[in-house]
Amino acid sequence: MRIRNSLERLALSYPPGRRQGLRREIDRQAFQIGLVHRLAPGGSIADIGGGTGLFSVGCAAVGMTAVLIDDFADPANRTSGDEALHVHRTNGVKIETRDVITDGLGLGPDSMDVITTFDSMEHWHASPKRLFAEVMTALRAGGWFLLGVPNCVALRKRLTVPLGHGKWSSMEVWYEQPTFRGHVREPDVDDLRYIARDMGLVDVRIMGRNWQGYGHRLAVVRTLTPVADRLLTAFPSLCSDLYLLGRKTPC
Repeated sequence: MRIRNSLERLALSYPPGRRQGLRREIDRQAFQIGLVHRLAPGGSIADIGGGTGLFSVGCAAVGMTAVLIDDFADPANRTSGDEALHVHRTNGVKIETRDVITDGLGLGPDSMDVITTFDSMEHWHASPKRLFAEVMTALRAGGWFLLGVPNCVALRKRLTVPLGHGKWSSMEVWYEQPTFRGHVREPDVDDLRYIARDMGLVDVRIMGRNWQGYGHRLAVVRTLTPVADRLLTAFPSLCSDLYLLGRKTPC
């Protein structure tokens, strides 16, 4: 509840046009912030690709030392980026503007307790293998990596694709934008386990949630989602949102 209250307060600090959308994200962000805060209370965290959202500033609000790394080239970030990032800076978040795939993380060795990236990897046009090796270098011994992604074979997609509904991106996002920033490749549970093995992570967990339904345009879907979410979390491979959690081998 303390995290949720902090996020409600922070959302009101954003430009008016962003506030409603951010408040719809509070359940998701409270879950993610609560998870990393339990892993490393008061520790250092670097968030990759978090844009102008609430996650990194929420981590700072609960006492973590937060670094936000992003190229801020998405249309949403360009619209209100400076005003939104002012919220981050005034709450102590360090901002690093860089393309992590081409330029790397820019973090020192053994400098972070937690490194996260949520709903970003599926947008990358090049392999994250080299970047994830750098993640392991930047983590302290025993440090945690948390990766959140959409599930390419979620239950909803298994049901709707045979009916002809399964596009990752709208036509406008792909065709009308000078640079495509939509989904390139969505992973599944097996893909996340592959990444964990390649990174050498230990104490690996795969978790599933169903955040997409909480913000659905239909009220009936929003009402039923909490019930479905509780049932489906026991079966991550069916959930709309997947998390890979693992740690660097402790000394």
